[in-house]
Amino acid sequence: MTPRSTTDPLTPLLDLPGVSEAVTGARDALVAVHNHPVNRRGWPTSAAEASLRAARASAALDGAAIGAGSTVDSPVLAGAVRVAEESGRLLGVWRTSPLQALARLHVVAAADLVPEERHDAELGRPRGGEGVSARLGLLADLVTGGTSVPAPVLVAVVHGELLALAPFPTANGVVARAAARLTAVAWGLDPKGLAVPEVGHLRHAAEYRRTAAEFAEGTPHGLAAWLLHCCAQWEAGAREGQSIAGART
Repeated sequence: MTPRSTTDPLTPLLDLPGVSEAVTGARDALVAVHNHPVNRRGWPTSAAEASLRAARASAALDGAAIGAGSTVDSPVLAGAVRVAEESGRLLGVWRTSPLQALARLHVVAAADLVPEERHDAELGRPRGGEGVSARLGLLADLVTGGTSVPAPVLVAVVHGELLALAPFPTANGVVARAAARLTAVAWGLDPKGLAVPEVGHLRHAAEYRRTAAEFAEGTPHGLAAWLLHCCAQWEAGAREGQSIAGART
């Protein structure tokens, strides 16, 4: 295959083995869940359930104990639920000022994880050093139009880069997964928020962590492994969305 010639920094990712096919699979699965008869009119109810399942799975990935009938006692789970509630209000901000949206996501995600006397110093404030600010700036440029790659690729890059950077003192996983959901909605991959890829990440938690670490290394193999993992979990998340819709028929 002839490498693509472009100034778009993400386009070379499409030439990695299996990525184009994985992107198509994720897109097709999400189209199907959006076309489910229940979701043509009653999608807000499906989206609310998907958002709650996403919050619970995201919190579990960060160590919260999530069992049947469990309440929001875990500070990680409480933060993830608040993030889910806040995300709808942040969609417009994410499209134009993603760094501002990230700061707000961290404020609501970590409010119970940071001592009250440290709120002003830590909540919503990315750490300095190691090029964190520069890389966050580059990520913001991509989200606001600096790339033309298919949405599943950008969603995976946002997710992986935030996990790799860990820009905040706490709650980076919850923030990264919320940012990925926002990107999926904003870029039209999952415009109504009906899928639950977080459930797939949780079911394959060891693979999730391994491929995220490989993405952070930046090798072609590592980048491909993460992109394939993420696309597969968006397919799985679409099946979860189908089950939500099916339970309402």
